[in-house]
Amino acid sequence: MRIKKNSILLMFLAAFVNNSCGGDGDDPQPAPIAPAVTAPSVVATTPTNNATDIAIGTVSVKVVYDKDVMMSSDASLQPKVSGGTLSGSTAISGKTLSFSVNCPDYETKVTVTLPKGLIGVTGALASDYSFSFTTAKKPEAHSANIDSAPVIASTDQALKLYSYFREQYGQKVISSVMANVNWNNDCAEKVYKLTGKYPAMNCYDFIHVCFSPANWIDYTTIKPVQDWVNSGGIVQLMWHFNVPKSEGSTDYTCTPSETKFNVVNVFTEGSWENKYFYSQMDKVVETILKLQEAGIAATWRPFHEAAGNATAKQQAGWTKSWFWWGYDGAETYKKLWVTMFDYFKQKGIKNLIWIWTTQNYNGSSSQYNQDTNWYPGNQYVDIVARDLYGYTAAQNNQEFSEIQTAYPNKMVVLGECGRGDNGDPGKIGDCWTAGAKWGHFMVWYQGGQGSTDTMCSDSWWKAAMSDANVITRDQVKY
Repeated sequence: MRIKKNSILLMFLAAFVNNSCGGDGDDPQPAPIAPAVTAPSVVATTPTNNATDIAIGTVSVKVVYDKDVMMSSDASLQPKVSGGTLSGSTAISGKTLSFSVNCPDYETKVTVTLPKGLIGVTGALASDYSFSFTTAKKPEAHSANIDSAPVIASTDQALKLYSYFREQYGQKVISSVMANVNWNNDCAEKVYKLTGKYPAMNCYDFIHVCFSPANWIDYTTIKPVQDWVNSGGIVQLMWHFNVPKSEGSTDYTCTPSETKFNVVNVFTEGSWENKYFYSQMDKVVETILKLQEAGIAATWRPFHEAAGNATAKQQAGWTKSWFWWGYDGAETYKKLWVTMFDYFKQKGIKNLIWIWTTQNYNGSSSQYNQDTNWYPGNQYVDIVARDLYGYTAAQNNQEFSEIQTAYPNKMVVLGECGRGDNGDPGKIGDCWTAGAKWGHFMVWYQGGQGSTDTMCSDSWWKAAMSDANVITRDQVKY
């Protein structure tokens, strides 16, 4: 209801009524005088006036008056906010006015003003009212002990990208999504259609490079990646390195039980495993050098999840690595990593930030030992990742803390995530609040899952992409 300032005149009508029905000689009786209407007053606010250390993001604001109040229907009358922005709708319930304020910056004084005319009762308007609070201090950066430069990357774009990751580490988490295996941006587009925001990063997999070039997949054409970068996005690259099931076969796999490919023979010059290994690396090198020439830097996550089940505390027949590159144990695996690292260096690749994925079976530290003996070494790794599916916020924090302790000079990221047997993983905002301050998260694809074809539900994505602690593509600056 719109409050009308002249409503108070109604109380005086009784004074104009002539009591003509009185007896002869009786003096007319004066009409009773209505009590004056008092304007409502503020008795409390949340946050309280001059409050400090208010968490950034969306802050719920409540203003309580000394009586039931009404709000003007005039749409031009709204709470005014400096140091933040009004968020969502404004509502009245009894004595309480409620609304939200988005506070994006640390150590900022936020002032809320309720203009006269916004709130009142019949016959009286509340005076304008202001109160202030201050957002929390910027937390201590997790990047204090992080290596100041990448281990090998030296292009301007790679140095800027690494510096950006380091600056954001511990401050906000960078969002990412996996391409649906192929060389495309399809899942990212679907996330945008659902949420109105693009993930900051898109991850491309060289899984089909063994077939390329073909009419359905051609890694020699870098246009999808260029389009993503030209729109402000960050590039991630990884490789499910497929090998023939037997010498000369055109049927490929990553699974050791399905192939006769012997990883030890990679290091024997002239063996079919050696020839195939280098031929596939040359294909990938060709594409990465094209990206480098186009001024594109990227993260690079090869040979991921190497330990697999091999670190189980209770060993059994099934406690093996699930990818061929880890099947012959930690020492062979590390030699394989260094071989690729040195070969890429020899070929002149300088635009990659190297990510190693630690894996003790989806992070179950109660059943699996850490795989620290699989780590290639500080001189070969920029960032350490963990892949977790279906893990709660508390479990995310446990894993993050253990990994950061084990690798204190490296940024720690959520290399892959998605639903597990019990559904969605913990919401990324809840993980952050619990203490899992991953440098980035990357959601895996899955056709037919929700509207995004990824392994997180639509509701999970909406929460993630609207969270104040999450960086989306439009916010990327480096």
